[in-house]
Amino acid sequence: MKKIKTLAVMLAPLLATLAVIPTASAQQPMKIVVGFAPGGTTDVIARMVANGMAGRLGNPVIVENRPGASGNIAAQQVVSSPGNGMTLLFAPSSHATNATLYPKIRFDTKADFSAVGMVASTPYILVVNPALPVRSVPELIGHLKANPGKLAYASASPGTAQHLAAELFKKSTGTDMLHVPYKGSAAALPDVMSGLTPVMFDNIAVILSHIRSGSVRAIGVTTTNRSSLLPDLPTIAESGVQGFNVSGWFTLLAPATTDAATIARLNQALNETLKDPAVVTKLGEIGAEATPSTPQEADKLIAEEIAKWGGVIQDANINLN
Repeated sequence: MKKIKTLAVMLAPLLATLAVIPTASAQQPMKIVVGFAPGGTTDVIARMVANGMAGRLGNPVIVENRPGASGNIAAQQVVSSPGNGMTLLFAPSSHATNATLYPKIRFDTKADFSAVGMVASTPYILVVNPALPVRSVPELIGHLKANPGKLAYASASPGTAQHLAAELFKKSTGTDMLHVPYKGSAAALPDVMSGLTPVMFDNIAVILSHIRSGSVRAIGVTTTNRSSLLPDLPTIAESGVQGFNVSGWFTLLAPATTDAATIARLNQALNETLKDPAVVTKLGEIGAEATPSTPQEADKLIAEEIAKWGGVIQDANINLN
């Protein structure tokens, strides 16, 4: 008994020291990898999510920007990381189109990831040069059918959402337009406003100020619901192009090796963040809507988007490898 008491006395300082040493998980920040440069819509929303989840998980969450190859560099980094919930991918809708656009990538955009959940969605707006004699989607369709292949549309670059939305529009309406790719929306917009390339689909956050100034004319919203920022603007679907639906969505993904319990814990923190009124307001200011979901719903949507855009990309013979 005396020896046990002596041992306890000797160990007491060591045990006291161990009690105040943080655990490894508390020391190591969780990382959300973004495949695009700081300051863009993807990065801005990712940082909202990181800040919100950090407080709810009780662990620091940092955003790491790894731009390049339309997000594929960041995706490869996350796929190669341990499935312990500490390294996640913040992916926009290009994650789904990359599956077909880049057939030589070294990972499977569906099988190699497990969704934590959907984050947000944002509509694209179909705009035309104000001098073009069309004020609605039906009028544009009529103009295109009367002038097949003569009208040019702009995109931010080949394979972008702007490009693919226009190709889906052509496919859905049986019309034809000439594609003119630019190096980003900022480079394309001057030619849309001058009338050189008088048609364009663009993200509402980018195009809204130009619509309000009258530099371009908005004629349709690409999502199934109207935008709260442009409530009087009809959707393309309600304008007669049945089933037309294009949105810029964002999702949080983990490596497929991540266990279900970890996914569930992350999903809860994510959804609580997305229901925070302050986050909802900030998203609304950039034309985005919070879309909390289950991991299963997110996985299903991504699979549907891969299949949908795969068909559009193959029909248009687009390949970026």
